[in-house]
Amino acid sequence: MKIYTKTGDKGTTSLIGGDRVPKDDPRVNAYGTVDELTAFIAYLRDNMDGEQDNLELYRNDLLNVLEALMTVAALFATTSEAAKKVPPLQPERIAFLEKRIDEISAGLPPLTHFTIPGGHPLVSLAHICRTICRRAERMAISVGYDPALCGDAQIYLNRLSDYLYVLGRGLGMEFNAKEVYWMPER
Repeated sequence: MKIYTKTGDKGTTSLIGGDRVPKDDPRVNAYGTVDELTAFIAYLRDNMDGEQDNLELYRNDLLNVLEALMTVAALFATTSEAAKKVPPLQPERIAFLEKRIDEISAGLPPLTHFTIPGGHPLVSLAHICRTICRRAERMAISVGYDPALCGDAQIYLNRLSDYLYVLGRGLGMEFNAKEVYWMPER
């Protein structure tokens, strides 16, 4: 099977279900942003390889996230007529993120101010993932997010951005990176 089909040469692509839409269609932007997020989360996870053994739990978390994001992207790329072709995102995926947010947060100092990303490359990369996740969430809303079609995908992205924020803080603790607080000038 050839990787190129030439069907997109004129600026259109197919949704799951067969409808052709322009490549700048809001749906394509939404699932394309989820695809970008998936690649960056894979990069974050790969950069944890060979690091401290205590990062294995985070690596496992991110594998779970990568699997869920494939479903989220597929849901955003599916027409309502083809919705049965893509399995729904399981609510357990959201519960998993909430559980991990609570577990990681329990080991962190309470927040008193906004934090400024940085302190270690993995911390910064977690925040890059968080911002892409927020953009994916905004894109999904802009296409007229359809709960009947996408199920819990929108909720998942919202919770995932929270997880990525907490992950960044947790990684900062792992690497003894000083948390820098944003202190607005008065």
